[in-house]
Amino acid sequence: MSQRRVQIVVLCEDRQQEVFARHFLKKRGFRGNIRPIICPDGSQSAEQYVRLCYPKEVKAYRSKGTYLSIGLIVVIDADKKTVEERLKQLDDALIEDSQKTRQPGEAIAIFIPKRNIETWIHYLLDETVDEETEYSKLNNESVCKPYVENLVNQCYQGLDENAPPSLQAACEELQKILPLLNTYER
Repeated sequence: MSQRRVQIVVLCEDRQQEVFARHFLKKRGFRGNIRPIICPDGSQSAEQYVRLCYPKEVKAYRSKGTYLSIGLIVVIDADKKTVEERLKQLDDALIEDSQKTRQPGEAIAIFIPKRNIETWIHYLLDETVDEETEYSKLNNESVCKPYVENLVNQCYQGLDENAPPSLQAACEELQKILPLLNTYER
């Protein structure tokens, strides 16, 4: 009997979020297919793009989940909103599309950096951060990789108490996709 193919879709705002998520998954040992869906440059607000694509990707996840081992990771900045407000927007997008909100047991994880992904990266660079300041972008998205490797261990051993609350929430969200991370394509 053949193994089911394992795939994770990463719906995100930009290349930095995609590199961050992809590298985290690979360092965590995920060997399946990672399919990124990234907002095209200049097309619209990146967070709006993610919110608009979210119902379609949840529907695809739910329709394929019966015959594929798949997961959906959503990375969307909180910007000036709270993590809870951004989660409610995503729930509302599903309801407006006549879908149920995320259900227990679904491999759908939502990571919401507050203010943006650079907050997490600067924290991982061992800087003191707050979630209200807008931190500078990196010159090269891949610069975050060694720091993401540290995060892999920290998520399992426990983050420092000075870690941004949105990053702590992301480590909890990780539990939703752990079964997929432990499944290998053969």
